[in-house]
Amino acid sequence: MLYFHQMTLEDKRRLNERKFPTWENLPNGSRKYWLELRGKHGWKARYVKVVDAMEETAEFYQEIYNENGNLTEVHEKFPVDKGHRKL
Repeated sequence: MLYFHQMTLEDKRRLNERKFPTWENLPNGSRKYWLELRGKHGWKARYVKVVDAMEETAEFYQEIYNENGNLTEVHEKFPVDKGHRKL
């Protein structure tokens, strides 16, 4: 079994693309990936992973959107778990 830090850049990118179906390229070769999940009452959670050019995680956070599509909470999880912050 290969661990993430033992994988090639291409393997890491492929794995991130499989886990996070939407992404955008950022400056300096970094990328922002995200996955959206819908809740029962129209709310949406978006899980966002920002990686550097080597596909190493730089940031990971969760965004919560209400039924009107407005961002209401952010939960920063990496590099430091700062807990939920209501907006």
